[in-house]
Amino acid sequence: MTALGPGSAFELLLEENDKDTTAHKISLTDEFRQIYRGDWMIPKDSQYRYSNFVISHDGKTSFSVHGHEGGGDISGFNKHDQWFMGLARARADAVMVGANTLRSEPEHKWTAEFIFPSDSAAFQRLRENEGRSKFPLQVMVTRSGDINPDAAIFSDSSLEVIIATTEKSAARINSLNLSNAKTLVVGESDVDLRALNSTLLSDYSVKTMLCEGGPKFYGSMIVERQIDEEFLTMSPVMVGASSNNYRPGLVDGIALEPGNNFGGTLKSVRRAGNMLFLRTRFSR
Repeated sequence: MTALGPGSAFELLLEENDKDTTAHKISLTDEFRQIYRGDWMIPKDSQYRYSNFVISHDGKTSFSVHGHEGGGDISGFNKHDQWFMGLARARADAVMVGANTLRSEPEHKWTAEFIFPSDSAAFQRLRENEGRSKFPLQVMVTRSGDINPDAAIFSDSSLEVIIATTEKSAARINSLNLSNAKTLVVGESDVDLRALNSTLLSDYSVKTMLCEGGPKFYGSMIVERQIDEEFLTMSPVMVGASSNNYRPGLVDGIALEPGNNFGGTLKSVRRAGNMLFLRTRFSR
């Protein structure tokens, strides 16, 4: 049985073909290429860090309203967005999020099956074909050590969790006695993201790492140049903001200067109804 997909194939609007050789890259299998309307090649021989977010028409990532903090309210729970999120997770050795994302979505599990269960079998075939473990490593990043011990990922013995933190906060996390989680210290008073990704590669064989936020954590990843490619879904939903109702954008907590060089190169654009799906490549 082939992948069911989100109901219809994506519409390809733009594809910037890579000029370098494909010999050292992994291609999507046929069943996924047919739905995605093209390929998504990832490197075999180096660590590949990519992100996946959905933003509103006015550039916001969350309504920041209790019970409506997640991306589903931004996408309108769009099936194509959910399916691609499943695909992005299916190709990841690890999915990395900040602790605030874990606190706002305690029921979430960062697996393809959780977000798009109807294609669970197809996602598992893809992971097997690419030589990955059954589920991606769940990497939670926290400077303060403020972790919700009741989050669903900590009660699922099939998931392996890494909590990346600082020397100052390690004892706080260890005191929670989370049975399926390991504490990884990468920094004294702040999490060293470069050291974290290097350790994930050397100690946990993480070759593909997916970042799913939130905006402050993502801003830090961008500034540290720890994102190779960004997948961004643009929704027609409007969010707005006011002095009394804070609504974060894609990058938050870091103010970049005019003329900075953190921008990327657009590589592809796809469409599904009123949703646009952009892929952008960043320079390290």
